[in-house]
Amino acid sequence: MKITVEWLRDEGACVEGIYWFEAQKQTDAAKILRTLMKEDRFDWANWTIVRLLDKRGRVEYAVFAAERVIDIYEKKYPKDSRPRQAIEAVKGWLEKPNQMNRRAAADAAHAAAHAAAHAAAHAAAYGTAHAAAHAAAYAAAKVKAKKVLQGKILEYGISLLQEKKGA
Repeated sequence: MKITVEWLRDEGACVEGIYWFEAQKQTDAAKILRTLMKEDRFDWANWTIVRLLDKRGRVEYAVFAAERVIDIYEKKYPKDSRPRQAIEAVKGWLEKPNQMNRRAAADAAHAAAHAAAHAAAHAAAYGTAHAAAHAAAYAAAKVKAKKVLQGKILEYGISLLQEKKGA
């Protein structure tokens, strides 16, 4: 797929992103995405991927990403199976996209979102300065691992775009 300034504007890209695009001179989506990744602009690469994919591709991309990080949530909340159930329900919809599976996926996703919001609120309400410092230190130690994970997720998104292009 070819990316243009007009496409970026139509999709609502930020001015900084458009300036970056114009300066680099590349128009091939996969090459642009890999350049963004090399420059640690994972958020821009992700933004681009989700706008290039169709609905099914976005769902597949989201499931892939969720499966890569579900263990983080489950380590913190081992008794809460709602996020995993949501992933499985969405995978069911991908296999057989009928109304019943769509509704099951929506219900499971709603329950998982509620669980995640509750977990975030609990962490905010009961967090301490020590816990925040510990979390920051842990996060700093995991930056490289995070970049590797982000890279894997984005590469999957690129592969979905290339499948779409080859179809």
